[in-house]
Amino acid sequence: MHGIARAGNTPVRDTVVWLDAPNVPLSPRTDTARVVLDQRNLSFSPHVLVVRVGTTVDFPNNDRVFHNVFSFRDGIRFDLGVYPVGAMRRVLFDQPGLSRIFCNIHPNMAAYVMTVNSPYFARTDETGAFTIAGVPAGTYTYHAWRPGATAELTGTWSAGDGPLQVVWP
Repeated sequence: MHGIARAGNTPVRDTVVWLDAPNVPLSPRTDTARVVLDQRNLSFSPHVLVVRVGTTVDFPNNDRVFHNVFSFRDGIRFDLGVYPVGAMRRVLFDQPGLSRIFCNIHPNMAAYVMTVNSPYFARTDETGAFTIAGVPAGTYTYHAWRPGATAELTGTWSAGDGPLQVVWP
């Protein structure tokens, strides 16, 4: 499936979209692909990350200074401590929800990790477009979230409906 997120006629990047899939069993994670939330130039990259429950995220310090990555509010809570250039820490995201990620040394650094309990998810690109591969025919409840949103958007989507239009107020 594919779609677009927009506010009025303006595309919205970094919108996370996922489908509830209650009749699709979640198989154990068997992939070995690394998911990375990099620290470079005093910022996190990507700014928004979406992962499936059970994913380990690497937090490498590819910057020129020390960092102290932490999350203390909703979602997964952790404090990786101070670590130097070239070092890396890992966090297992084992429960669904939004984790706000910060650096205790550099208060302007912020990122988001949305952990979903679904194999069907995506993040929009700079044009607001997204693709979720392998979605079987059926009717799904979709969810959408983006930085700055006061609430998730939810609705129903069926394969016969065509592209999903996520419209932010």
